[in-house]
Amino acid sequence: MRKELEEFVDRLIKLVKLERDAEISAMLQEMSKLTGEEREEKGNAVLGLQGHFAGEEFGYYLVRFGRRKEIDTNIGPGDVVLISKGDPLKSNYTGVVVEKGNRFITVAVDRLPAWKLKDVRLDLYVSDITYRRQIENLVNLSPQGERVLEFLLGFAQPSQGRAENFEPFDKELNESQRRAISLALGSDDFFLVHGPFGTGKTRTLAEYVRQEVARGRKVLVTAESNMAVDNLVERLWGVVKLVRVGHPSRVSKHLVESTLAHQIANDVFIQKLREELASLVEERDRYVRPIPSIRRGLSDEKILKYAAKGRGARGISREKMRELAEWIKINRKIQSVVETIEEEEEELARKILDEAEVVLSTNSSVALEVLEGFEFDVVVVDEASQATIPSILIPLSRGERFVLAGDHRQLPPTILSEEAKELSETLFERLMNLYGEKSSLLNVQYRMNELLMEFPNREFYAGKLLADGSVRHITLADLDVKDAVFDEFWNAVISPKNVLVFIDTRGREDRFERQREGSTSRENHLEARLVTEIVEKLLEVGVKEEWVGVITPYDDQVDLLDSLLPGEVEVHSVDGFQGREKEVIVISFVRSNLEGEIGFLNDLRRLNVSLTRAKRKLIVVGDSSTLSVHPTYSRFINFVKEKGTYVAL
Repeated sequence: MRKELEEFVDRLIKLVKLERDAEISAMLQEMSKLTGEEREEKGNAVLGLQGHFAGEEFGYYLVRFGRRKEIDTNIGPGDVVLISKGDPLKSNYTGVVVEKGNRFITVAVDRLPAWKLKDVRLDLYVSDITYRRQIENLVNLSPQGERVLEFLLGFAQPSQGRAENFEPFDKELNESQRRAISLALGSDDFFLVHGPFGTGKTRTLAEYVRQEVARGRKVLVTAESNMAVDNLVERLWGVVKLVRVGHPSRVSKHLVESTLAHQIANDVFIQKLREELASLVEERDRYVRPIPSIRRGLSDEKILKYAAKGRGARGISREKMRELAEWIKINRKIQSVVETIEEEEEELARKILDEAEVVLSTNSSVALEVLEGFEFDVVVVDEASQATIPSILIPLSRGERFVLAGDHRQLPPTILSEEAKELSETLFERLMNLYGEKSSLLNVQYRMNELLMEFPNREFYAGKLLADGSVRHITLADLDVKDAVFDEFWNAVISPKNVLVFIDTRGREDRFERQREGSTSRENHLEARLVTEIVEKLLEVGVKEEWVGVITPYDDQVDLLDSLLPGEVEVHSVDGFQGREKEVIVISFVRSNLEGEIGFLNDLRRLNVSLTRAKRKLIVVGDSSTLSVHPTYSRFINFVKEKGTYVAL
């Protein structure tokens, strides 16, 4: 058993290295193959920036990079960027984006560069630190981490568990949410909360955490993304004593006060020390700095000795010697204050973490030095179906029990390396398959109209989901969207009462997909024109741009649609919309060919995510003759013909 476990861990380490190399290689390849202008066109770089120091925050320097030309980029707050003077491959200077405006990007860095911040380039950057943390955790796997793998490999059997009575803080919880919390509270090892789209997974977890805290337990709460952690902070802030660990630049602005960095920075004693430090730096900078060309080989001790005797030496005047000595004396005081600040901050951080009832972090940030040595009674992981096993083992190695929440019927983690594809099978999915009795389904969805729910419910959840009364019959008409007054075709497509629409392109000779030279992706110009017209007509009847999301599985189609649609209409791949929702979703399936090839549309989890983002209206554009080669797509089109609105071009 021991040997098999060690072999499994070694295999995981190998897979992590393969994925790390694939991600870094893809980034470097793009940087070397594409010009800066081409990378900027893709949204992965910003050129021609001028930077200036914009202050300090939470121990980081802030640099604001700006230019006159508007900045249109994928780079946003929380992203790591590589900062260079034109050739990113020659730079190792990185920072984290704090803020983005139309003509500026503010970046937090741990040091200021020696070179001038003129004509600077920023590149979206892949850091290998997350992979290093995963590997280090696997190499030094704790007994708790090993126990997780024993469950996974079938070497240990989990306890049966029981339902535990509790008095909910949130009185609005439905029966399935209460049942999941009750069973999670009564589990001695682990429990799985299966939360499909719109079923209040985060709300359920927040209540569970509050119940554990009420029982005197210390809880670690994590998720793969900062956004999911923020959602949990939002629900728990003010009702439990919590602290959020991680880079403050990656936290939503209104939640910054929950961060460890903010709580340390706002400590009165630390603030006084920092004020003293600033004052000393200001005083020191009035004197001549003893750089090598000025000190002429004299050590600090010699300079202080000559200055004390009121002497000059080696061509350095008596007055300049005194200035150099003053600089050295004040600099020593500065170093002493800096050391005191570091010691005080470290002590305060441990005190805050000790006193916190709940610590929140991304999976990766649990490996930060500040959390070293901390153990938890229970670990709660949201988005567990989007975390690889090496990633989720980082938080699970810190707790006696764990609760995972997710939905294995939606998209798994994205894995770039073909050789590491097995990483896409998550711990959540494998435990669900092995120990289904240790799980509970949240079965009431609060997102979408009942008709929009019906097909994915039937296809992916065995018809077990129910639409709550508050959303069962919602349409765009509830938002004062007018009836369509176009021709018969467009009235059928746009009308608020037609909640589910499929536009079939099979009768058009110009329906076929295309492939750009050198690209592995696909685009479809007919579908792009249709989607553009759909959006224009939706806006005409009173739909707001920010209510509309456009989903398409192929990156080239994303680029094409992005160039055609108004700014506030979000266009993303399926992955980009996971965990999101909009009042209206328009889907362009792209694939249309005589061979009946649908490529990675074969992954039905993509279909599930695509179909479950819309709240009040879903419009799908596709070629039924190509899509129907797959039985699920064929069933979907027949479902629309039977219960929705089917229109053919």
